[in-house]
Amino acid sequence: MPHPPGQDRTVVDLPAGRLRGAREGGLTVFRAVPYAAPPVGDLRWRPAQPHAGWSGTRDATAEGPSAPQMYLEGGDPVLGGHGSPPFDEDCLTLNLWTPAADDARRPVLVWIHGGGFVSGSGSLPGYSGETFARDGDLVVVSINYRIGPLGYLYPGDGEGDPAGEGGNFWLTDQLAALRWVKENIASFGGDPDCVTVAGQSGGAVSTAALAGHPQTAGLIRRVILQSPPFGLDLPGPQAYLERTAAYLELAGAKDLAELRTLPWPELIGAGAGLFARTVRWGYWPTPFLPVIDGVTLCGHPAEALLSGAAAGVDVMIGWTREEANFGFALDEGYAAATREQVTERIAETFGNEAAEGVYAAYERARPGARPADVLMDLVTDELFRVPAVRLAEARGGTDRPVWAYQFDLPTPAYEGRLGAAHCLELPFVFDNFDRWSHAPFLAGLAPAVRDGLARAMHRAWIAFVRTGDPNHPGLPRWRPYDTRTRTTMRFDSVVTALDDLAGASRLLHAPDPLI
Repeated sequence: MPHPPGQDRTVVDLPAGRLRGAREGGLTVFRAVPYAAPPVGDLRWRPAQPHAGWSGTRDATAEGPSAPQMYLEGGDPVLGGHGSPPFDEDCLTLNLWTPAADDARRPVLVWIHGGGFVSGSGSLPGYSGETFARDGDLVVVSINYRIGPLGYLYPGDGEGDPAGEGGNFWLTDQLAALRWVKENIASFGGDPDCVTVAGQSGGAVSTAALAGHPQTAGLIRRVILQSPPFGLDLPGPQAYLERTAAYLELAGAKDLAELRTLPWPELIGAGAGLFARTVRWGYWPTPFLPVIDGVTLCGHPAEALLSGAAAGVDVMIGWTREEANFGFALDEGYAAATREQVTERIAETFGNEAAEGVYAAYERARPGARPADVLMDLVTDELFRVPAVRLAEARGGTDRPVWAYQFDLPTPAYEGRLGAAHCLELPFVFDNFDRWSHAPFLAGLAPAVRDGLARAMHRAWIAFVRTGDPNHPGLPRWRPYDTRTRTTMRFDSVVTALDDLAGASRLLHAPDPLI
């Protein structure tokens, strides 16, 4: 509960126990706050359970561990690192930033990190809630949850799932975190009835799944979906059990009981082996995926936003112009792709008869395109842009607005090969480039252009969290997306509201494509 005037505002009493945070940059910050029981021992591959609480005053001034994941010292050549040690299974914690632990009932922003379902952390410096809390007078929560094999492995029925609990342990974690927010956020100056959940990439899939979940009725008012890969074909139980069998073989275990005896680094190592088993040329690698198990997840998260309680949730959705460049543009194997290879890949989606015409359409849209460029535009459309537009089209015909955007500013890094790649909008949304100094993909951006665009985006996100409308004086008029104008905000060095910005992709991927 909030404290009377004159008392220490860094100490908060919760039903679970007393917490002590710290003052940082004019904000009160609480780190590594447990929202569920540690998922260890018998709780491995079980739904998140309530935390037992603690006695005395729990120190909440230091970061807790991130979820176990693969880690390469120095990180990857684009982001420079998705997560950072230490890692530990006891990771179901959240970080919280607030202007004051008082009774002001500020709007709340809950951030869910992405990372291809196998990496990432809510504790990354780039996901600090400092800028949103300070600039928007918001309470910001960033969560850690189970990822990779510990969060996404599907145990199946029978011995692995005697209680019919299903899979998607990541989702049970996030549901527990949202319940924690509902029950506790008022003690930190937040409004439990004005919660926006935002996520990027895999975190945007999580956000949609949460918005459509029957257990979140009344917990979410708004969602922001940044680059959701809604084009993923999510498996049902039987299809996923083939992956589970392959994973057990790689881990050298005969069943889940044996897996529970293995140290987590061995589980992560076996997950790396599953990458090699599941990779397909021309497709984004996804060794672990959400499973439509009929228990925790009954349909594709994108569909969940069109019916039930989620139909009344405010939605902002967007994508970057060249999403797929993130995973393909720096790969020399893809750079050497031939027209024949890419046409064959196109045929897997459009059929053999249409493949040449689709290739030519992508070529026309990007003069001078190499086969690799056509492939990257195809993957961007299939996985990100077209499914997002389809959601906007479906919502655009209702009385609940959806706001659509495309991030277009290319990065000069790597001689411009990345373009406006997946993840590039993140430091602009958070407006905290000092926290992204480790990220190679930001090299060479002109500070004046960079900072001006960041201010425009950051303030739009704040406006949406506060009011459900992203407009502010620093933007051209941003109208909701509807099936008449299809207004989409183009975030570039010059910010412009355009009608049907993704029209060429939308029509090409229509049921009866215009080729």
